Amino acid sequence: MSALNTRCYRTVDYVFTPPAITSVLVAGGGAFPVRRVFCVGRNYAAHAREMGSDPNREPPFFFMKPADALLLKDADMPYPPQSNQLHHEMELVAGIGIGGANIAESDALSHVWGYAAGLDMTRRDLQNAAKKEGKPWDMGKGFDHSAPIGLMAPASRIGHPVSGLIELKVNGTVRQSSDLSKMIWSVPETIAYLSGLVTLAPGDLIFTGTPENVAAVERGDVLEGIVEGVGTVRTRIV
Repeated sequence: MSALNTRCYRTVDYVFTPPAITSVLVAGGGAFPVRRVFCVGRNYAAHAREMGSDPNREPPFFFMKPADALLLKDADMPYPPQSNQLHHEMELVAGIGIGGANIAESDALSHVWGYAAGLDMTRRDLQNAAKKEGKPWDMGKGFDHSAPIGLMAPASRIGHPVSGLIELKVNGTVRQSSDLSKMIWSVPETIAYLSGLVTLAPGDLIFTGTPENVAAVERGDVLEGIVEGVGTVRTRIV
């Protein structure tokens, strides 16, 4: 065995305990280990308009959240610091089970393990300030607890949704309501494009964008979202 291979089998003395693997529970049992979280920006025309952008079909763009920003099991979400404009964005989430680069659109769905309902929570004031100054959005999007997510539903059981209700209620009142068919870039198109930028891997999540009527929430608000045929997501702002 070479010296290099010998080193591969040595016990690593970490300087501190490695972080636990973030996993999304699967409907029916098991857990989906999460590697990275990609998010598609402005993927519904009406939302693009309300954010002051042209909804014409330009190439998709992406931002990221850390895996440990996921908020699991309907847990409460602490109102984040340094913000007075916490906004909700209800989304369909696709979970990658088979990785790859330059994935063909016609083959993209075979790479999806399952789907979930999720929320891309946003510190809108921080995001807007960063956009105005031409700075990255990271602290507006990738903060602690910024991605509540429901159970992962296996595609082998539910198929691959291309239409159906996507809706969010706040304190029982509908805030966002649309249809998955209104996405500018479909899930296969999104996977094909993203895999041309980075090599996707098992455990990657893709938040596929939000419909219109994003708005602010306050402490005490209860958020309940649904993606028809996929599942639900719930959190309370505390």
